[in-house]
Amino acid sequence: MYRKKVLTSLAAAATFSMLLSACANQAGPGTTESSGSSGKVNIPAISKVDVPAGAVKPAGDGKATCPSTTTLAYAGAQTGPNAQLGVNIFNGIQLAIDQHNKSNPGCQVQFKKFDTEGDPNKATGPVTQLVSESDIVGVIGLPFSGESKATGNIFEQKGLVHITPSATNPGLTGNGWTTFFRGLGNDAVQGPAAAKFLTGKLGAKKVYLVQDDSDYGIGLGTSTSAGLGSALAGTEKVTTGQKDFSAVISKIMNAKADAVFYSGYYAEGAPFDQQLVGKGFTGTFVAPDGVKDDQFIKQAGDASNNAYFTCPCLPGELIPEFASAYKDVSKGAEPGTYSIEGYDAATVLLSGIDAGKQSRADLLAWVKAYDKDGLSKHYKWDAKGELQAPTVYGYKVENGKIVPVGPIGD
Repeated sequence: MYRKKVLTSLAAAATFSMLLSACANQAGPGTTESSGSSGKVNIPAISKVDVPAGAVKPAGDGKATCPSTTTLAYAGAQTGPNAQLGVNIFNGIQLAIDQHNKSNPGCQVQFKKFDTEGDPNKATGPVTQLVSESDIVGVIGLPFSGESKATGNIFEQKGLVHITPSATNPGLTGNGWTTFFRGLGNDAVQGPAAAKFLTGKLGAKKVYLVQDDSDYGIGLGTSTSAGLGSALAGTEKVTTGQKDFSAVISKIMNAKADAVFYSGYYAEGAPFDQQLVGKGFTGTFVAPDGVKDDQFIKQAGDASNNAYFTCPCLPGELIPEFASAYKDVSKGAEPGTYSIEGYDAATVLLSGIDAGKQSRADLLAWVKAYDKDGLSKHYKWDAKGELQAPTVYGYKVENGKIVPVGPIGD
């Protein structure tokens, strides 16, 4: 069990430790070392994050000039089963562009959105339309790995720079694209961090790993299972759109797992966790960034109380200035998963436009050479479009909200 507690003496500390150990040894199959009736380990939430003092802001110096047709675009889900992850991103982009345009009367950057529904089979049409519009000089997106894989060549053929705030499949940067940049750590970073989080801070002894059939779910499932080693109690696959998880739940219960890691998105993750708890599972449910959204809580209901999340994303809600301004574009909602990464990605492109890099070729060169702090992290890419030294954060459900518990995987 993971606890932070002030004890009045070394003797009391030793006694308390022995009691905890005894309780842990008495835990039954399918349970974790519990801090309450939910069976979830108690890791305290954090209340603040450090922001670099010199972080680049969208407003710049207020002296920028550019043609009135200069346009940035978002490509990704606005509708579909996992649309909220896309909404979080384009709200962050909208905030950055609003702040830029308010401070730069001589450079009013336009913003266009192209809906892919998060579906690789539907994404090529909107992206083909997007790249044909010559006024668009830079793109934030696509959010999901499958649609990023399906459209990368389209961007490459037109020399159009695009920064994904959330697509994490490691293979995306192995395609030889020169226009693709990842604004976060990939799953080769998140998977091992998730494994350490499960077996370290969460104390799991037997982890059952379930992955969906998306490029994202497969990639992250592979890297996480490798990191779990002997703690891996079993693996199973589910499909996009699946509603009944009884077969896989039976395998989890028979394996007497004390934790489940679900590698996929919230559209399937929520009913899976709900059915898992309904069948009597009292262990911990851990899922990655594709599940980390308030929609998971809404759809899973009280079952979500057993959940932790991993995400190579910073909790933007803990940056007061950003969180307050974000509500102006989100109808009062707090920043969600990847809101601040969308904001930072847009800021990288806006700062290039302000510096006079207003053609596709010039803005692409700007991003390749970029080396500055954003609100969420330092942005400097290698030759493949990967960031250096990304951080993975842990989150948990507490009192019906997703709250951060700090960096994980170290």
